[in-house]
Amino acid sequence: MDKHQILIDTDPGVDDAMALLFLRALPTVRIAAITTVFGNADIGTTTHNACYLAERFAIEAPVIAGAAQPLYVDRSAAPVHVHGRNGLGDADLRLEGRRAIDPGPAHERIVELIRARPHELTILAIGPLTNLALALRLDPGIASLVSQVVVMGGAFGWNGRRGNVSPVAEANMRHDPHAADEVLAASWPVTMVGLDVTSRCVFTTEEACRLAAQGGEAGQFLWDISRGYEAMYRTHDGVEGFCLHDVAAAAYVIAPEIFATSRGPIRVVTEGIAIGQTIQPAPGHSFPAGAWDHVPAQRACKDVDAPRLLGLYADTLISHAHSASLDRRPSPASQSGALP
Repeated sequence: MDKHQILIDTDPGVDDAMALLFLRALPTVRIAAITTVFGNADIGTTTHNACYLAERFAIEAPVIAGAAQPLYVDRSAAPVHVHGRNGLGDADLRLEGRRAIDPGPAHERIVELIRARPHELTILAIGPLTNLALALRLDPGIASLVSQVVVMGGAFGWNGRRGNVSPVAEANMRHDPHAADEVLAASWPVTMVGLDVTSRCVFTTEEACRLAAQGGEAGQFLWDISRGYEAMYRTHDGVEGFCLHDVAAAAYVIAPEIFATSRGPIRVVTEGIAIGQTIQPAPGHSFPAGAWDHVPAQRACKDVDAPRLLGLYADTLISHAHSASLDRRPSPASQSGALP
């Protein structure tokens, strides 16, 4: 089976780290590049975090620095109450021989990578969409050359779920609504994996304990960085565990069959009290000429088999850790002192 070739556009971020290590553990995935963007922290911090994750966990992909601010709106304050001051739960992130950073800019490298691998790359965008919008402005032709674009973002009101940074807006969309609206208006195939489904994917404390115990170094690391993240969910949402937002988007790439989607044009509100809101009209509705003209149909996830997704995440990381431990185990010959 051919591997999924994935370019990850990210703002690490506790749940971004979960998604990166999940994809790293999948034998059917090759991470082609990691591009960084502001969002869960400033661009210097998110880029450092991406380099740290790539080096510590042997992710053989370039880390490319991207956009430091939105296209037009002011940059929102970093959500330190969610991800900590360093973006990764305030864990100790010192590491010798830090991975070199490609200074980018990310949007130029995105164009180069897509042009070099026509119809092969999936873009997984799990932060604000500024890099993707800038890439489209630089070379609109890339829209016809990607395999697909999967975005963690948005909230459409299915299952009663709406915004997490305003009554109607999800954080990635609110951070750069103009970029999001441009990306969704492009002619490439986009699937939105929004709060409607990601909020149903709650990884319980018990499951996190099992992953920490059986998931090797990655499982323990994810436990360590998610303690504040879990406490935030307990305090603000009354949830015993935490949501796998970015993991859900990553899971769509490899297991789209566990999601149900709605298809139609999607717009993002770019001003006013509803800024950042994602809107997809009900199927069959028609509108007067204007804001919805020439907007392509895109997919938005409206339902998910949450138990299956949660199992896929934990089992993948535990299986990878088990395989790695077997690879490190001395052979009977070496244990007996025999020459290889």
